[in-house]
Amino acid sequence: MLTIALSKGRILDDTLPLLAEAGIVPTENPEKSRKLIIPTTQEDVQLLIVRATDVPTYVEHGAADIGVAGKDVLLEYGGQLYEPLDLQIAKCKLMTAGKVGAPEPKGRLRVATKFVNVAKRYYAEQGRQVEVIKLYGSMELAPLVGLADKIIDVVDTGNTLRANGLEAQELIATISSRLIVNKASMKMQHSRIQALIDTLRAAVESR
Repeated sequence: MLTIALSKGRILDDTLPLLAEAGIVPTENPEKSRKLIIPTTQEDVQLLIVRATDVPTYVEHGAADIGVAGKDVLLEYGGQLYEPLDLQIAKCKLMTAGKVGAPEPKGRLRVATKFVNVAKRYYAEQGRQVEVIKLYGSMELAPLVGLADKIIDVVDTGNTLRANGLEAQELIATISSRLIVNKASMKMQHSRIQALIDTLRAAVESR
């Protein structure tokens, strides 16, 4: 059995047409089904529906052979994963943001984000002292109520930032979704997984 880990939402919506090119189509709608393991039109391929942040964990530990995860999630996760293909989907940017026109704070910078590891690496490379505050959502609130000077978050249109009086500032990384593969699975099922990678690569390039 080949197991592919996906997360609901934009990544799932954009990945399913690519998988269909390889003849892998779920037998029921993952967005509507309550099942977390979804069979496909190929009897020996199944989909695991997990949280976006959990996809790398399932793949690294071998509970899934393959997964699709945003580069933002992979940068935060680290880990030992084979990342053979940029699927060029779910594109956005990982950026710092702060209040419009606010001066740079003196002393230690306070940054709120769910990307704690990314934030620490980013500011360490600049030699800046920062206090990183972990939040799980509503990042835009942090600068407005004085919890943090800046935030680090994924920016798509920037509309949410503007609606809350914030502006995108420094680009940390350009984000898209990547195909990731468990290293042991790549060795054990090499020809099969490589064939799938080649099919997906062709589908991406033909878009």
